[in-house]
Amino acid sequence: MSEPWTLHPDRALPADPTTRNIAREVYGATRDLPVVSMHGHVPVEWFAEDTPFGDPAQLFVVPDHYLTRMLVSQGETLPRLGVGSTPDEAVEQDPRQIWRRFCAGWQHFRGTPTRYWLEHAFVEIFGVTQRPSAETADAIYDQVAARIAEPGFRPRALLDTFGIEVIATTDAAWASLEDHTRLAKDGYGDRVLPTFRPDPLLHLDRATWRDEVALLARAADVEVDSYASYLEALRVQRRRFVEAGARATDHGHLAADTTPLDDAEARRIFDAALAGEVTAAEAEAFSGHMLFEMARMSCEDGLVMQLHPGVLRNHASGPFAAFGPDKGYDIPAVTEFTRSLRPVLDAFGHHPDFRFIVFTVDEDVYSRELAPLAGVYPAMKLGAPWWFLDAPDAMRRFRESATETAGFSNMSGFVDDTRAFCSIPARHDLARRIDAGYLARLVAEHRLELDEAVETAVDLAYRSALNAYPRP
Repeated sequence: MSEPWTLHPDRALPADPTTRNIAREVYGATRDLPVVSMHGHVPVEWFAEDTPFGDPAQLFVVPDHYLTRMLVSQGETLPRLGVGSTPDEAVEQDPRQIWRRFCAGWQHFRGTPTRYWLEHAFVEIFGVTQRPSAETADAIYDQVAARIAEPGFRPRALLDTFGIEVIATTDAAWASLEDHTRLAKDGYGDRVLPTFRPDPLLHLDRATWRDEVALLARAADVEVDSYASYLEALRVQRRRFVEAGARATDHGHLAADTTPLDDAEARRIFDAALAGEVTAAEAEAFSGHMLFEMARMSCEDGLVMQLHPGVLRNHASGPFAAFGPDKGYDIPAVTEFTRSLRPVLDAFGHHPDFRFIVFTVDEDVYSRELAPLAGVYPAMKLGAPWWFLDAPDAMRRFRESATETAGFSNMSGFVDDTRAFCSIPARHDLARRIDAGYLARLVAEHRLELDEAVETAVDLAYRSALNAYPRP
């Protein structure tokens, strides 16, 4: 490149000149709005400890499974990218080498949302003027390293730099919440919020289930030796999360089934699990039952219930055994919602204190199942495109397939769902641009007035997320 690397101001806006001009005006109303990040995975300890980030590789490459999975698909290995070791390959210890491998593979991200997020971060946040490549890797590394060493680049300062009004972390159900307590004492209690994630406790056939139950019992100070005490421990921890500022729970089951069991059957299966004798079928039935119970508890304590099923985790057994969960081999699966959600919506769909946000990675169900459900049950909202679907064209398809049935008012607002902290402003910016383009088309087709499009864009970018996640 002979010219410095810059980003086009109209990136991701419609190509048609008439629609693009309208989209510019709509996007201009949302571009500088605060970020409301109510569903994410940035570690809470980053904010509690507020220490400098270690190096560019640890900030950008190692924690970002979007990035590492693409490079692995092109022949890299997770050890060479700093994720961990296998019996045959030691983890790369040199962050500069990890960075070089990432930059050498930059061309593989063309056309992906990862490319958009990364280039936004590099140019807009770090002032990088060269595209990543094998030749520019060291220069970019040095520039990024110098930037993250500055006092103004610590996690708490970046909340202001990125315009983040509120951000939710994801915390184990048995978490002590000490980091959130520390943040509250430092004045961040209304800005960095915990989220209750009980998944490991609801799947009785997981290898770590009894260990997780022991952690729950210790945290809740409840002896969990029965189904009744198990439910009580969950309620105790939920109350602690509410007191710490939590607004939501988060559930990532494979299936969306919410069929309840009668108490006797639930007790029997739970006792079998304690004895190590539960079957896979019993465990599956119990996990669906517990989603129903989580909904019941949300009616009691006011926590918003988030459900995002449909991902077959740890598809590759070797990497799972070597590196543990959430290391990139998670693949979407076909998901059914209409029958699966009927029990919980029939019981609580009109409950004044129940709020239910449902996400999917199976976009076939937007118009057929989820939009019609969200379009009639007062308790339910349709979650924004999540994981695998948080890409420009997929987000456009979401608006086109879901809006006509659900309307804008029955949607949750954007969620970034990321561990990659520096990608948060980029992800929200992209969503705002895509929404501006969709709304501009409605204006150009005389289906919406411009002032309505602007008001709706502001709702989708900001107000909808706040309204979808109220304080309990």
